[in-house]
Amino acid sequence: MARELTVYFDGACPLCQREIALMRRLDRRRRIAFIDVSRPDASCPIDREALLARFHAREGEVMHDGAAAFAAMWRQIPLLRPLGLLAKHRWMLAVLEWTYLRFLTIRPRLQRLFD
Repeated sequence: MARELTVYFDGACPLCQREIALMRRLDRRRRIAFIDVSRPDASCPIDREALLARFHAREGEVMHDGAAAFAAMWRQIPLLRPLGLLAKHRWMLAVLEWTYLRFLTIRPRLQRLFD
């Protein structure tokens, strides 16, 4: 069975590990392939540093990043699908992206809390 979405995440980040573990549990239909790009043997479709700096997901031939990548992932998980569909609206995606950019500024401090 082909996966409908590929998510690229930073497996060396304790915060990311927890989030992806939750998404794996919620992905009961196994529609998402999760790729830890912190591993040296990981297949990276774009620059590894770019994948580590921002969240990315490939949906078919489209590479999403930031809030759009989260929204694509949410759409594959029944519990989160309504939020993912809501993010298809340009104004909602803009709000989510703004929030994600703010999160990235505090991410290093949050990572230390989960070490």
